[in-house]
Amino acid sequence: MKDLSIALENRPGALAAMGEALGRAGVSIEGGGVFEGGAHFLFRDGAGARETLEAAGIRVVRECEVVILRLRQDEPGQLGKLARRMADAGVNIEVQYSDHDHNLILVVDDDERARAVSEQWMADAAAL
Repeated sequence: MKDLSIALENRPGALAAMGEALGRAGVSIEGGGVFEGGAHFLFRDGAGARETLEAAGIRVVRECEVVILRLRQDEPGQLGKLARRMADAGVNIEVQYSDHDHNLILVVDDDERARAVSEQWMADAAAL
């Protein structure tokens, strides 16, 4: 899975044009959203999504690997606990959102350290 940071124009119809271009190409969005200053979307085929968007005149700013994990929804404070573990490992979380399957999606500055934290997080959750 890849996160694409997209320079989506702040105007009526910009999101529609993006969605229509992806739809015509058969490229599915797996998660993400539009935020002030741009957009982040999750794709199984990051290269295909990038190619489709750029062909439609939509600028892709960055393509990143993601860390995907689950939080225990019935336990308040999960995001804080996970973010603290990442911070203590020296990992900066640059982007955070959920996918369509209720997974937490993170774009980080250090994939290797973040994956180690994520693997331990998931192992701890499985042990409960």
